[in-house]
Amino acid sequence: MDEVVEALAISEGETHVDGTFGAGGYTRAMLRAGAGRVIAFDQDPDAIANGPLLVPDPRLTLVHDRFSRMAEALEERDLLPVDGVTLDIGVSSMQLDQAERGFSFREDGPLDMRMSQDGPSAADFLNTADEAEIARVIRDYGDEPKARGLARAIVAARPLTRTGELSAICRKVLGWHAGMKTDPATRTFQAIRIRVNAELAELEAGLEAAERALRPGGRLAVVTFHSLEDRIVKQFLRTRSGAAPAGSRHRPMLDNGPAPTFRAVAKPVAASEAELAINPRARSARLRSAVRTDAPYSPRKAA
Repeated sequence: MDEVVEALAISEGETHVDGTFGAGGYTRAMLRAGAGRVIAFDQDPDAIANGPLLVPDPRLTLVHDRFSRMAEALEERDLLPVDGVTLDIGVSSMQLDQAERGFSFREDGPLDMRMSQDGPSAADFLNTADEAEIARVIRDYGDEPKARGLARAIVAARPLTRTGELSAICRKVLGWHAGMKTDPATRTFQAIRIRVNAELAELEAGLEAAERALRPGGRLAVVTFHSLEDRIVKQFLRTRSGAAPAGSRHRPMLDNGPAPTFRAVAKPVAASEAELAINPRARSARLRSAVRTDAPYSPRKAA
């Protein structure tokens, strides 16, 4: 939290976007730092419904939408450009702590995992996808070396309806005993959650939306929790700041494309030991931040 607020460098009266409202932690910090207005996005209807109770402040505007649509939503409200955008990627503590949402492998609940509470659930995916697709998702999004064995066991146990059933399969296939530092179900739950919510595509679109929404000199702060997310943010800022490789010196110079839209790209920041002592979930968090240039927004894909 402290590192994010520092990266945002909030001045009195500025307008900031909290793209992942959750339980309102970043929004409260922005308002305490002097923001004149915070527009907070969340695709979870529970987060929006609870927002006025969590952060009762007239400077807060809550928007029930994906952060990938922030530019359009802000434009519709005549709020472009903004001074800062913050994204905290992945599942929120509020969602994780509610067993009925189906995100936790520690507590039994419906096999759901939908952040928006809409569309196909984790159970829908696991009970209809073929074995090869389930294995691909667990391998690619969870970096699980035994993905094929897990997929085979999941298909054999169908239909699955509870998180406890999926956790038990993971622990049986991968091996589990009391006192293990990391639950063997961790990577599989992460992978399926990412697939159900299309989280990586949402992050890519959200970064471009932030690029479009920020004013010259505006600040972007993004917190990620695993290497897939961090790699996307790193590559985005590398490309948008003009730091991508220029090509071989033995070949003719290539058109470098649009002017850099970000500068002052900071080195990644990890959670401090003091924070980890009170917030163990931050152990894998990485913060990357940058400052918007005055170059016009131009749609393009990261290299």
